[in-house]
Amino acid sequence: MSRRGWALFLAMSVIWGVPYLLIKVAVEETSPVVVVFVRCVVGAVLLLPLTLARGQLRPALRHWRPLLLFTVLEMTGPWLLLSYAEDTLSSSLTGLLVASVPFVAALAARLVGDEERLTPVRLAGMGLGVVGIVALLGFDVEGIALLPVLAVLLVVIGYGTAPLVASRRLDGVPGVAVSSLALVVTALVYAPFALPRTGEVGAASTRAIGALAVLGVVCTALALVLFFALIREVGPQRALVITFVNPAVAVLAGVLLLDEPFTLGLAVGLPLVLAGCVLATRRNTPAPAAVDAPVP
Repeated sequence: MSRRGWALFLAMSVIWGVPYLLIKVAVEETSPVVVVFVRCVVGAVLLLPLTLARGQLRPALRHWRPLLLFTVLEMTGPWLLLSYAEDTLSSSLTGLLVASVPFVAALAARLVGDEERLTPVRLAGMGLGVVGIVALLGFDVEGIALLPVLAVLLVVIGYGTAPLVASRRLDGVPGVAVSSLALVVTALVYAPFALPRTGEVGAASTRAIGALAVLGVVCTALALVLFFALIREVGPQRALVITFVNPAVAVLAGVLLLDEPFTLGLAVGLPLVLAGCVLATRRNTPAPAAVDAPVP
């Protein structure tokens, strides 16, 4: 990847690794549906004025069908399904299931005829990343239930295909416009469930409100803008390799900020995840040009 690509990749790896910590703080005092609703509203309030000021709203709405599909696949569906699944599944099992997103993205790209080849080196990198996540999070299958697992698998399908929709059907639409409209739609879907509970925010501590604010400003508004830039810089398949790094960042944040123990799994898993990401994001070597045989 280029320097810009690596910068965006590292930024997204950190920004979407931190929400695990912030959500853990926020849900101690507010319900999950309120957390999702607030982060969507905060993100929309920041991005929608930019969209309007730049005159991008009407052009973006001309692409309302793929925009709505992206919204359902990336936000509205997954956030509801994850909230349901994590009531039953362990965080380690959920993290391992979500780590299959790059494989789903590669399969989806192959099905739609994407020219990007998934080389043995990149496949090996993905496999190494999964091994690293197993070392980081373990494999806790206690209390496993079929419906929550199916819910996470639907999330994986959404996360794996949404960037493909963005790169193929929304390539000419600014990321700020797509993000703001997607956040507005998702907020409207959650509103009937969240508005009766908004009193929870008023009663929350400064710590919880701060977590909600960072979730909305950094992990939603800024993150979505950077995510679109990353997709356009490196392509949807490589962009989704961040799902290997996000759990590692979440574990490190727990060690540094919540005094969680530095385990052997972290010492072994983190280098494996990083090495896997380097391999999985390598650019393909161009095929050698055919050389015409000399004419006798």
